[in-house]
Amino acid sequence: MIRRAVYPATLDPIHNGHIDIALRASKIFDEVVVAIYDMPKKKLLFSTEERVALAEQAFADFGNIRVAQYSGLTVNYAQEVGAMAIIRGLRVFSDFEFEFRMGLANKKLAPNIETISIMTDEKHLHISSSTIREIAELGGDVSSMVPPFVDAALKRRFAELHANHNSPGYMISIRD
Repeated sequence: MIRRAVYPATLDPIHNGHIDIALRASKIFDEVVVAIYDMPKKKLLFSTEERVALAEQAFADFGNIRVAQYSGLTVNYAQEVGAMAIIRGLRVFSDFEFEFRMGLANKKLAPNIETISIMTDEKHLHISSSTIREIAELGGDVSSMVPPFVDAALKRRFAELHANHNSPGYMISIRD
């Protein structure tokens, strides 16, 4: 029996903290499915296809990590792919409360699937996708927080957005 886990995320964009959690989970499970949710309720910078492509590039060299997109309840997707666990990353105390409630709800919906939280490495505590988007939008350097190809994608996207909206005082609204 393959011990499979699902690591669900929006990955808008994928960053070093996400990559660290997936790599650490891949040492525990035979296969980790990095599952990119295709219909989050927040405004996205990158399309589902772009987020999948960036994640595939991030994990191209890791044979037991695969990337997929999904819709609907995460716990239902985990059941569909035969996962025994859902992986969640924890950065700060407020993450714990949210993840605890979600884990209990998932356990109620699918008692056979465990929720496993992995604490982020200390060097990634400050990283979040929304922080990265905001820094990159304002021309800041995010190269220490994301792989080079994500840094390049962010620069391209914001250059496109700024070129298409040259009006004075225009601010791209990408906050969650």
